[in-house]
Amino acid sequence: MSQHRQVQTAAKSTLARLENLITADDTEKSIARKAQELLAEQGYPDTWYYNCPALVLLGSRSCVSISGREYEPRDEPVGISNLITIDLSPVHNKAWGDCARSFAIENGKVTKTPQLLEFKNGLGFLEQMHAQMLKLVRPQTTFGQLFDWANMRIRQNGFVNLDYRNNVGHSIATDRDQRQFIETNNTTLLADVPFFSFEPFIRLKGGKWGFKNEGIFYFNDQGVLEEL
Repeated sequence: MSQHRQVQTAAKSTLARLENLITADDTEKSIARKAQELLAEQGYPDTWYYNCPALVLLGSRSCVSISGREYEPRDEPVGISNLITIDLSPVHNKAWGDCARSFAIENGKVTKTPQLLEFKNGLGFLEQMHAQMLKLVRPQTTFGQLFDWANMRIRQNGFVNLDYRNNVGHSIATDRDQRQFIETNNTTLLADVPFFSFEPFIRLKGGKWGFKNEGIFYFNDQGVLEEL
């Protein structure tokens, strides 16, 4: 538990620090490089996700869902208005971190209070989903039940699921190929794995931007779901 928390805390702090480091002149390549440097500074130079410690998507690739196996960062500039999604996957002694956030760019810098309605709606909806999920999920909830609930909420609120696997998260394992995915018809209990990620990747129907918010979750000794 403590090692997983330390790795995940490093991912969260890296994302928080990047908010103040991203400029209009940055690109996917430069942001990914900054993220890797910040993780390495904290003692986490390695990744469990192929050779992709920081998967950064922005602009014309905002809605692209791609595996870290194929991902290559590009040189498209951030500019004055944009949306940047950064997904970090550090590892230490087989303890995984997995954390993603989407950042609204207005006037050439990150803002937590965007004026563009599509930014407000996408970011706000994901925050609500995470809060609702924490209250809803119980140890007897299955991966498939969480998938069905999440996709129902996504559709009901006028969004679409962008994930190329059509899931909304996975178990935190020690081997990429042993992950259990939050996907339909998976009857495994969420309580049967030590940790799982919840990471809906969504776009408003007819919208331009793709949003992601990811954290790692576990059940405490009282059977209550908490975020790592």
